[in-house]
Amino acid sequence: MRDLIRGATIGVGRRFAITALAYSMPGFLATAYDSRRITAAAAAEDVKLKFKRLSPIQFIAAKGDPDASSGTGAEKWGLWREDPGPRGVYLRDYEKKLAGKGNVAPAGWSVDPRRFYVEEHGLIMEVPGPLPLQKFEREGETMKVVAPERRYVVTGDREVTSILTVQSDGRWNLSKGTLYDVTHLPCRTGVYTPTAAGSCKPLESMQAQFPVKPGARMPAFEGCKTEDWSVLFVVGVEA
Repeated sequence: MRDLIRGATIGVGRRFAITALAYSMPGFLATAYDSRRITAAAAAEDVKLKFKRLSPIQFIAAKGDPDASSGTGAEKWGLWREDPGPRGVYLRDYEKKLAGKGNVAPAGWSVDPRRFYVEEHGLIMEVPGPLPLQKFEREGETMKVVAPERRYVVTGDREVTSILTVQSDGRWNLSKGTLYDVTHLPCRTGVYTPTAAGSCKPLESMQAQFPVKPGARMPAFEGCKTEDWSVLFVVGVEA
């Protein structure tokens, strides 16, 4: 497994990277091949998949082997449809801006102090929504499943842009590269929960351990179990 600290000299911040992406792909309308999902007959006809641009971009919170190009567990992944950073609350302000307000942030989202998400600058973030694993279309007042998988154009804003295909059972695969290759290294996400014998909640003192270097592990705190999650930029979805 690759060392997470690799690439720590890459200093592009989240805001700069998002702005750069927005200006580098005007009118983005992608076509891409997904050899794992296209049948032999369709592949012989050079079938292309169409993707629509997302503006603003979205963010997948993923957990898996960074060296893998496929795996399972995508049913546990999350999706932020907007950048959670600007809507976050610093750990140092937890008591005043969250605990003192019924654990509801100024932006309107709520936090469970027994399971909280923190980004690389020490901002507590809202919990991402579940990552859609199927393709839906509206039919009258309801949504119907039209495909048992869903495809996203993902990038780490480095060399690799890839098609991520997720299945309804949580299987996933990338058309190019590995999970590490499509991870945006400056964006870090840690999920903190109590250990079996510990007590864990946001504390002002935790702020001193931030910011985190690009690609580095999120800091550990006494009484807390730490889960490191990767962040993928989503620049398009299958049309």
